[in-house]
Amino acid sequence: MSSTDVRDYPLEKVRNFGIIAHIDAGKTTTSERILYYTGMSHKIGEVHDGEATTDWMEQEKERGITITAAAITCFWSPTWSVGNKDLTAKNKHRFNIIDTPGHVDFTIEVERSLRVLDGAIVSFDGVAGVEPQSETVWRQSDRYHVPRICYINKLDRTGASFDKSYNSILDRLSKSAARMQLPIGLEENFEGIIDLVSMKAYYFSGVMGDEITVKDVPADYVDAAKKLRTELIEKVSETDETLMMKYLEGGEFTVEELKAAIRKATIECKFFPVFCGSSLKNKGVQLILDAVIDYLPSPKDIPAIKGINPETDEEIERPADDNQPLTALAFKMMSDPFIGQLVFFRVYAGTIESGSYVYNPRTGNKERISRIVRMQANKREEVKKVYAGEIAAAVGFKDVITSDTICSEENPIILEKIFASEPVIALSVEPKTRADQEKLGMALSALGKEDPSLRIQADAETGQTTIAGMGELHLEIIVDRMKREFGVECNTGKPQVAYRESILGEASAEGKYVKQSGGKGQYGHVWIKMKPLERGIAKEDLPKNVKRDGENFEFINSIKGGVIPNEFIPAVEKGAKEAMDRGVLAGFRMVGVSIEAYDGSYHDVDSSEIAFKLASMEAFRDAAKKAKPVILEPIMSVEVVTPDQFYGDVSGNLSSKRGQIEGMEERGVNKAIKAKVPLAELFGYVTELRSMTQGRANPTMEFSHYEVVPKNVETEIIKSRAQ
Repeated sequence: MSSTDVRDYPLEKVRNFGIIAHIDAGKTTTSERILYYTGMSHKIGEVHDGEATTDWMEQEKERGITITAAAITCFWSPTWSVGNKDLTAKNKHRFNIIDTPGHVDFTIEVERSLRVLDGAIVSFDGVAGVEPQSETVWRQSDRYHVPRICYINKLDRTGASFDKSYNSILDRLSKSAARMQLPIGLEENFEGIIDLVSMKAYYFSGVMGDEITVKDVPADYVDAAKKLRTELIEKVSETDETLMMKYLEGGEFTVEELKAAIRKATIECKFFPVFCGSSLKNKGVQLILDAVIDYLPSPKDIPAIKGINPETDEEIERPADDNQPLTALAFKMMSDPFIGQLVFFRVYAGTIESGSYVYNPRTGNKERISRIVRMQANKREEVKKVYAGEIAAAVGFKDVITSDTICSEENPIILEKIFASEPVIALSVEPKTRADQEKLGMALSALGKEDPSLRIQADAETGQTTIAGMGELHLEIIVDRMKREFGVECNTGKPQVAYRESILGEASAEGKYVKQSGGKGQYGHVWIKMKPLERGIAKEDLPKNVKRDGENFEFINSIKGGVIPNEFIPAVEKGAKEAMDRGVLAGFRMVGVSIEAYDGSYHDVDSSEIAFKLASMEAFRDAAKKAKPVILEPIMSVEVVTPDQFYGDVSGNLSSKRGQIEGMEERGVNKAIKAKVPLAELFGYVTELRSMTQGRANPTMEFSHYEVVPKNVETEIIKSRAQ
């Protein structure tokens, strides 16, 4: 059994963090260096060779991209303690790291990782600076209040600019960022790094950059370093009144004072330290690991997790403490060919032991954990017990899905669910043979459990199965995984846009379901008002008679005087909710609708839940037809980086696709064109763009919002659905 079966690391020496960024900003390359420098691997695996440890899926090796978030546990002693054995042992910290994908199609992996992490390293390309997906992961981090440190990577590349990349962070992400380091040279002359806190220069030599030399700041960099250090102190002082007073009085800050101030402000998300380096050239990664210890929080530094008591609906808090009742969140599922379903979880409070029983408040059932493993990418280390503040994976769960809370039956709690974006693209899948039919169902069930952003729907009318996801690549990987991991051969249809329906107006309608067939009959009668849902209202600000399901559906109970008994109100709500699955224009799912039940009648004997549900569905459909129904289409944020000579062709082509050009900026020797374009116009766009630009332009696209389609497009959509 592992030596980690007892807590040999105090909670304050644990760091749970992720590496997040735009695609190709060097996340996985940085992870590989971390594995090497922390002693978890003796060879650096390169992404371009298909040998990265954290990119362990076959599809990841082939494509050179990260698809699934990989978990790593490793240990690090600060660079300044190397060489002193007592100090090294005393200062060793445990890192639980998650390397996340950068491609927008796999954004759910970033979302659920940030939900359970205490901090993040946001990596940027030193040439491109802030890119579209950089902004997305920053917004996701804001949603979960995750403290961040910024790492401007790839400063060895031609066209790299530390200043330009740093300014893009200030302009597009946060004014609260400040440089902690200054590179010595750039591009092929990138030699080392000046630390602005200690005012020392670090040089990296040896085959893997593992020999670190500390020197004084080079003479020709002294003035620039002093100026940037003053700027750093000024920005940190703005986060604390005491520091501001000292700064204004001209007081000197010691290294320890400055570090403590930066740590406090970073943990409070009031300040974002910016570091630099080149992971590929093995320069600067060790200093990033030091920064994780110095500035990112331990589980003790973050606020106690909040949840709801399912028995009383009251909010409760659980601080990170082994002696608190068990509180954990299942954030990821993974099928392992050797040991079956793995459920990744983060323990916020209490402990979990292998062989013990835990409670799932969603199902109301207890389940036994047969084994607990700590993951090193796709390798496993078995452990007996996991403590507060740690991340691990369990074997033995039968009915646990992503976002489930794991707790004790005596002290139940439900934690906030992980946010999953609505899918924007769908694909029909059909098994090639009868033997594949059963396997298809099993494969989709397993993949659906793993991936909350994958939606699976069986069409009763056509007998077809449709899978919907975040993009063409997402669905392509799903189909590929069905074949490789589950042996399912299937035919696929053309990708289809996931349109939605909504309303622009208000309407009232009556629904009545009356049936007499001898004996007990059926009677349900309801009047409803329908209107567009007003967005952006916090749950706590809603009246007691209003229930919301995200930003898509609202139900208002305005029934007075018992004209419909309380026991039938949930059936009215359920009927309206189910009617939303099929819109009145073209059968697409409806979103953004508010329903108010305000009148009706009932029968003492014949009224039932099913009668009121069917009456509500009828009223919903009638109201929707009168409330100016519209079709919505997904609009994508598109950025194309292209050589100057193709600028006119690319921008003209985007405009021809109903695209709205939003701007252009210089990106090194290239131009970056930003536009909003309907997804329906973008199928096959990558191939078209490469042909137009001799393969020299690069597009990135991510979902932006839903928008009402023009009338001529709406007519075409309805016509094609009718065929």
